[in-house]
Amino acid sequence: MSKIEEKQNPQIYLITPSAFDLATFSTQLSSILDAHDIACVRMSLASTDECDIAQAADRLREICHARDVAIIIGSHFRLVETHGLDGVHLPDSSRQVRDVRKLLGPDAVIGTFCGASRHAGMTAGEIGADYISFGPVVETALGSGKVAPFDLFEWWSETVEVPVVAEGNVTLEAATKLAPVVDFFGLGDEIWGTDNPSAALGEYIKRIS
Repeated sequence: MSKIEEKQNPQIYLITPSAFDLATFSTQLSSILDAHDIACVRMSLASTDECDIAQAADRLREICHARDVAIIIGSHFRLVETHGLDGVHLPDSSRQVRDVRKLLGPDAVIGTFCGASRHAGMTAGEIGADYISFGPVVETALGSGKVAPFDLFEWWSETVEVPVVAEGNVTLEAATKLAPVVDFFGLGDEIWGTDNPSAALGEYIKRIS
């Protein structure tokens, strides 16, 4: 698999639930990938059970690669090569990018979450991140509570070549507004919490296309 490619229109960067039944979710993910154009899937399990993570990584890799979709893992960069994944998403800004790049090599996708910090994003890009993500884009009780504003994404899109992901409480209204200034939308709870995740995702795709 190659690195995530930047597209003219924003693409969907799908984030898995933090916990799921592997058999049920495998069927659901397969159906969604068959129905929609997805650029990348991030496996974002909260579990610390190595067996659970390994089983999920192997199964989701099979599903994604069969459909030519990149799959990366949240945090667990040491599992990337072992399980044939395409890369890792680091949750802590630019702190680990350089070391993880040395470990995984030039072909792995390495992205990092930078909150609402322009400085953190710039630093991450300069030391080798393939993409950075800013968020949340709408107020939420999670994290620091600091929102990544529209003008941050606007400035980034006009100034920096490194692709940017908008993630964290991405409402349909926020997606519509941000579509001209982001490369990817990181969607997870926004769709998994609905009765029909595939249909919910379809609504986002209509808004950003």
